[in-house]
Amino acid sequence: MCIRQIPRISLRDFDVRRDQISKQLIEAAENVGFFILVDQERPNKQEIEEMFDLSARYFALPNDIKGHNPFIREQNSGWEKDAQIRPSTCVADPKESLQLQYVRRNTYWPKDLPGIPQFHETCLNFMKNVQELSMKILSFFAVALSFPPSFFDEAHDLSFEDCLSTMRLLRYHGITGKVSDMPEWRASAHTDFDVLTLLFQESGGDGLEVCPGREAHTSFALGDEWTAVPAQTGEITVNIGDMLMAWSDDRFKSLYHRVRTPGPQGNLKARNSMAYFNQPRPHILIAGPTRKHEALSSSQYISNGEYHWFCKAINS
Repeated sequence: MCIRQIPRISLRDFDVRRDQISKQLIEAAENVGFFILVDQERPNKQEIEEMFDLSARYFALPNDIKGHNPFIREQNSGWEKDAQIRPSTCVADPKESLQLQYVRRNTYWPKDLPGIPQFHETCLNFMKNVQELSMKILSFFAVALSFPPSFFDEAHDLSFEDCLSTMRLLRYHGITGKVSDMPEWRASAHTDFDVLTLLFQESGGDGLEVCPGREAHTSFALGDEWTAVPAQTGEITVNIGDMLMAWSDDRFKSLYHRVRTPGPQGNLKARNSMAYFNQPRPHILIAGPTRKHEALSSSQYISNGEYHWFCKAINS
């Protein structure tokens, strides 16, 4: 394990410190690909804690109730358990997850959940807050790439019926008494194929690791020196996705990452996390300012055989 510094960027006094924050975000995207946001106004720590509580109550429900909304791959929505197979290991991650798309809130979100009457309201408010923060971050990246500040807004606008941005609730199984029977990884090495991922980790849920050294969005990582990214409730771990790496002509780095299974002395309880994936609408063209790579629509990027390996490794 290699010890590197994952940048921590404070968003305190955001409107007053915009220039400073912009510089820090761009430097982190160019040189690291991962960074940790702190002191953000929304979603604040209390709101994040409320979402973790809601997520825990959801996953505690019987499987037959959660199974009313099974995962539909074509819609990237619904609940699944022990089903996501990573190409790097060909083994399913030992977890369950629920993927929520804002546009499907009235058609394919769980409803009438016992003991969670506020499920829809809490999730909707949280998604809106994370969406707003995502667009603030992307506005800085847009300017750095010589695009207008609002360049990424239409691609991820939640009001469009074809918006693909997704929130994912995750729960990795507890492994008390099962260490010898568990795979080494809770999530094996992969990149995110989206534009920008905002990850919420719960204190005590360490295990996320990052491997730097990727020079092009079509390449694999160089070397095997991994850096741990600590979990802390209230902080937001952000990483660049493959699409933004392509959009920036490989200037911003999308890195391989994984979640390690704790050893016998580690925290063997279930690991909870939440991720918000900013994914462009299908027709949006991904073309960098210098056209280093062939321009592809979002849907072409996902389906193109050149990126098949990465697309199978969706999300963290």
